[in-house]
Amino acid sequence: MASETRTTTDHEEIRRWVEEHGGVPAKVRGTGSGDDPGVLRIDFPGGAGEDRLEHISWDDWFRKFDEEGLAFLYQAEQAEGADSTFSKLVSRS
Repeated sequence: MASETRTTTDHEEIRRWVEEHGGVPAKVRGTGSGDDPGVLRIDFPGGAGEDRLEHISWDDWFRKFDEEGLAFLYQAEQAEGADSTFSKLVSRS
């Protein structure tokens, strides 16, 4: 059985998947300025952590997500059927 990945731009689908997996919207520390949050990430438990990431609001995260023309690619489940927190931001094109 192959692992299943999905790509979406739907804010509610992204928020729901991230929160179901314990993640929070974040940016890379030291990137961006003013109203620009900089490089977006999702911070999952056991991930890069607060040394490198700073949590931001979903509103700020989605504003940047849309401005940059990004899509959210995520692994719905691993090949063995196990849960996965694999995700990445990709271009919508």
